[in-house]
Amino acid sequence: MKKQILKLQSEFDAAMIELYRRALVEATYHSSHFLRMLSEHRGLKTAQTLLRPQQESEGFTALWERKRLDLTMEAMIHDNPKWHPLFREQELATCTARLEQHGYKKVSRPSSLLHSRLDRCG
Repeated sequence: MKKQILKLQSEFDAAMIELYRRALVEATYHSSHFLRMLSEHRGLKTAQTLLRPQQESEGFTALWERKRLDLTMEAMIHDNPKWHPLFREQELATCTARLEQHGYKKVSRPSSLLHSRLDRCG
């Protein structure tokens, strides 16, 4: 189980770097702060820090202004159940709430995923 989580964390790190690259190329959005956080803390810790239930990050706002919420970290996590085991329910709820508040129209994950996540963590 530990090896699976470590592998998932490593894959998440790579996905976060790819997300940064895509935002730069597709939305001409360069976030030196996000890149620095990834470099210093890796993907998971960066995401957990940015998902504290306060106001969304400058990056989220900048991508919303560009009509590219699909390039936010919140959307990457929300839309891919593969990442859900890495996060607490509150962090997943923060992703959903931020996206919904800004009109993001992706289907929420089925509740069965929540239960399987809790069973594995429990």
